[in-house]
Amino acid sequence: MTGGQQADDDALPEQLAAIIEDFGALTERDRLQLLLDFSRELPALPERLAGQRDRMEPVAECQSPLFLLVEVEESPGAGDRVELYFDAPAEAPTTRGFAGILREGLAGLTPAQVLAVPDDVPHRLGLSAAVSPLRLNGMAGMLFRIKRQVRQKSARAGAGSAAR
Repeated sequence: MTGGQQADDDALPEQLAAIIEDFGALTERDRLQLLLDFSRELPALPERLAGQRDRMEPVAECQSPLFLLVEVEESPGAGDRVELYFDAPAEAPTTRGFAGILREGLAGLTPAQVLAVPDDVPHRLGLSAAVSPLRLNGMAGMLFRIKRQVRQKSARAGAGSAAR
């Protein structure tokens, strides 16, 4: 293992590392089943966001329509925490599965933890033989946009705190 690889492994939050480990322990067929499980477990949008896709960012890299919203919430005594919301049709199980993985793996983390996640996470799931590269690029697009929104919203939150 190279020094760079070790740094990337260290940057994986515990909950995301556990998901990747779960995928790695399965056969290709079982990995697809686990992806479908994540698809089914992706929660619906909260009522306050339902019907408000204009507040969400589309992910053009996804082959199916997917919209996401990142919120950076203040958590008293624990620092800022990232919350993720996704909207994707039930007829798009692969896209929903990737969204479910990212939601479970990143929600509740600090902005710094999310920003430190390696960009190659989609490829660490071991799905490249079962899922097209275009689909994996969709998940990479989700992660890119999540990080960008975290950076933007953390900068605004920091500016707001400095003004107080």
